[in-house]
Amino acid sequence: MSADKTLLSGATKLLVLSLLSSGDKYGYEMIAELEARSDQTFTLKEGTLYPILHGLENDGAVKAYEKTAPSGRSRRYYHITKKGLRILEEKKQEWSTFSEKVNAVISGCSPA
Repeated sequence: MSADKTLLSGATKLLVLSLLSSGDKYGYEMIAELEARSDQTFTLKEGTLYPILHGLENDGAVKAYEKTAPSGRSRRYYHITKKGLRILEEKKQEWSTFSEKVNAVISGCSPA
């Protein structure tokens, strides 16, 4: 059974910051890693990813820089900042609370 893709929309910043917390990446690399880590459940299109990255960059959560890849091609890499790490921790806590409450509702019992 495939996941409802609309569930992804509220978690995109969390997912992108999580990907960047393990190291600097360029756009396609983030898309591929998200797909691999989620067993092809989550897919971001470039038209979705780049506005998220630009918003995070405007917020000071990520910094972009150009780097030449081994192929000789110049790529735009993204690096999570200290502020981005703080935002990531906040987003993780929000997700944890949200998922706990959803699980309590669907299981029919109150959370501990």
